[in-house]
Amino acid sequence: MPVFRLSESLLFPPPELARADGLLAVGGDLSVERLLLAYRSGIFPWYSPGEPILWWAPSPRCLLFPAEFRISRRFARTLRHTPFTVTVDTVFPRVIRACADLRREKGSDTWIDRAMIDSYCRLHSLGFAHSVECWRDNELAGGLYGVSLGGMFFGESMFSRFPDSSKVAMAHLVDLLRTWDFLAIDCQIANPHLLRLGAREIPGREFSQLLDRALAMPTRRGRWRPPLTPSTPPHSSF
Repeated sequence: MPVFRLSESLLFPPPELARADGLLAVGGDLSVERLLLAYRSGIFPWYSPGEPILWWAPSPRCLLFPAEFRISRRFARTLRHTPFTVTVDTVFPRVIRACADLRREKGSDTWIDRAMIDSYCRLHSLGFAHSVECWRDNELAGGLYGVSLGGMFFGESMFSRFPDSSKVAMAHLVDLLRTWDFLAIDCQIANPHLLRLGAREIPGREFSQLLDRALAMPTRRGRWRPPLTPSTPPHSSF
């Protein structure tokens, strides 16, 4: 399959035309309008420093369904006696910057550059992007961020400066999304950590159908202010 070059028009090619590795298009911009169109189409941006913006629609797609979230017995004890305080949407810019900074500190490249940070902070200010934050002794210990549309949460990145802090953030997010009847968390591409937590891959066509159902649900736009009372998920194992 060819890789499509985007113009200034707010258009994407159909996701099913992506290459075998998931790459669909190159170019365009990170405007709020284009990002929202991408997510509604099952497409997301991901690129390395020095590259143009690359847009992806991989198949299979990695999803975490809230009812299938799994944790170990040890982590279940951590949740019951957590040393962390968890908040939502209180320091979104700090969370996305921390996701980028930690990767750089570990010597890894990151797609979360200044343009990406600015664009997702705009999405947050408009009520579409959200963060979950873990605190320990008034220090930001870990967290995650993503985009919410309808009944789908599109996970983007997470970071952890203390053991289990990002997993605690994920557990709180899953519990919250379960309460609000979200259909799934889009994890985009599978990795061993996500699979251990219960994520699984589904074909791209099945993901598109699920996304259509999710987008027919109302979007919880604006700052999230939930009463977070996480429960142990139903599938505790290993």
